Amino acid sequence: MDMEKNWKLIKETFNQALESSSHCALATVNEDGSPHVTPIGSVILGKVGHGLYFEKFTTNMPNNFKHNKQVCVLAVNSSKWLWIKAILLGRFSSPPAMRLVGKVGEPRAATEHEVKLWQKRVGGASWTKGYALMWSEMSMVRDIYFTQAKPIHIGKMTANIVYQ
Repeated sequence: MDMEKNWKLIKETFNQALESSSHCALATVNEDGSPHVTPIGSVILGKVGHGLYFEKFTTNMPNNFKHNKQVCVLAVNSSKWLWIKAILLGRFSSPPAMRLVGKVGEPRAATEHEVKLWQKRVGGASWTKGYALMWSEMSMVRDIYFTQAKPIHIGKMTANIVYQ
């Protein structure tokens, strides 16, 4: 899939997945070569081929990045309506999921703009105790530099989706 030509669709798929699931799955490689998957709710896609996530609660991932900076990010739109509609019609009208493959950068301080993007996503809960405990002090991010986009195919159910 051509990332540049399909970036708008990729971002839409990720945003729908985050809206329905509240997280993406980031896969990394442990030092012994075994896979490690972490749910991350703070993935934000920006310009073509670039994303970031706030690194606050991860424990294994920073250790994994010391020897292997590769990641695969999976976003699945788990909206019941999307799936019910697709099952009834026998096809998806938009990609139900997307994988992005790339490498991460070093941790860095989030910009004011990045913090605002994050606050826009979770700000509705700012009055809650959970917000204060989890999201009030999000300050460190890692950039993700994507090299590949891989839509999820579900046989004939996704055969009608056209990518540029």
